Amino acid sequence: MFQRTPVAVALSLLALSASALAANSQFSNFTPLPASAGPIPVNGAGEATPLTLSSVNFSQKSIADRTTQNNLVAGSNSGNWDMIDTNRTGPDASRYLFMPFETGTGGVQRVDLWDANYNTRTVTIVAPGTQGFVAGDASRWTPFGSYLTAEESWGTGSTKGRLFEVTNATTAAANGGTFIQRSVIPRVSHEGLAFDSAKSMYFVDELNGGAVYKYVSNNPNATNGNDYFASGQSFALRVGAGGQFEGTTGAPIVGASSWQAVTNAAGGAIAGVSTVLGDGTIDGRVTADHASVLSSGFNRPEDMEIQTVAGTERVYFATTSSGSFNSGTSRVYNLDVNTGEVKLFADTNTIDLATGLKVGSGLKSADNLAIDADGNMYIIEDRNGGVDNDIWFARDLNKDGDLLDAGEGIGRWASNGTQGSEMTGLFFSLTDPNKAFVNIQHPSSGVDRLIEISAVPEPSTYAMLLGGLGLVGFVARRRKA
Repeated sequence: MFQRTPVAVALSLLALSASALAANSQFSNFTPLPASAGPIPVNGAGEATPLTLSSVNFSQKSIADRTTQNNLVAGSNSGNWDMIDTNRTGPDASRYLFMPFETGTGGVQRVDLWDANYNTRTVTIVAPGTQGFVAGDASRWTPFGSYLTAEESWGTGSTKGRLFEVTNATTAAANGGTFIQRSVIPRVSHEGLAFDSAKSMYFVDELNGGAVYKYVSNNPNATNGNDYFASGQSFALRVGAGGQFEGTTGAPIVGASSWQAVTNAAGGAIAGVSTVLGDGTIDGRVTADHASVLSSGFNRPEDMEIQTVAGTERVYFATTSSGSFNSGTSRVYNLDVNTGEVKLFADTNTIDLATGLKVGSGLKSADNLAIDADGNMYIIEDRNGGVDNDIWFARDLNKDGDLLDAGEGIGRWASNGTQGSEMTGLFFSLTDPNKAFVNIQHPSSGVDRLIEISAVPEPSTYAMLLGGLGLVGFVARRRKA
């Protein structure tokens, strides 16, 4: 009878455990925090490590800050660092992080993750106030290799609500970003941006009663923004009969949906429907309320993420509060791209994994969303640092787009102690499953920061199996032969 050697046994076990060899994220291995963090001193050393983390295997460090940038180049950084994305395409994919300034003189900065020098890795590529840019919030890399941001500022008589493309985001020198308004996109108060697999672009109007939108380019496979944004049609989402206003206490807006045109096929006005502004662009907000469109009014829709599981593509979006700031019913929804069904993902009735009870007022002002390497969703609150500003991990065991099954719910994953601030832009690395980044925005100290969060990976299955069989030294010696 054939006798296997110890090495053969080990290799057989490794073959059976191939999935375990994958570099999976350790961010889901944590004990939910029972409460929010307390405040840390303003301007104190603790602002460089401001987070209370839910595992001793997580660590944090500051990799950029506003004071350093302005000391190096006076006036280069107006602060309020917001949403984060990386360059998802090209030879240097995932090398850089990009984020806009959500100030009255908005701009864009780039952080080079390959640069070990704290003083040189961050550069402003769109100077504050360029083209009157304000309230930069949206942040998304395009399928055609450029960077998008937009203004979270819109209202009657406004000249804002614009979407911009930085066409040379990875190569621009300081203040050298080519910043182009893409006027085919209707004007709204922008925050979330996302592209689906067909390269349609989703966006929102961050308003009490704001709509969700989709832009479908007539050239979806374009290799540049000039062609992608040259011509296309925008739509607003109508759930059911439409015309709902979620409000602070209204029922969730769920069910079958349809897309209602707010522009014609080229991106221009639909006669008698579209509200045209003085410069020829479309007012997306007013048009979405037209009787023939009758979009559904969500409760300050904010960030968006898209996830595909088992062939089902869903657009997730958070709604914050339509009442006074930091109050009301906060929710996270998702939209099935193929069927059009809108489902409720999480709200105050979702189970808190720390207590087994409904989370209630523990979850408020859901703002940003992020997805880790294992497909887990995270919900980031727009609340007060040092009081109740948390990141919640969503345990959706079967990834069906709701948290209603046994054992599912949300748990506090991290909490922010920086007074006067909020966490924004949580982003999980696309190349390292155990690394994430989050901004500390508008702190009382005025020192915005980019915080890197790391998780210690577990020992590899290969090392554990060979170690358990006493073969690590044997393999090492054979490699030297």
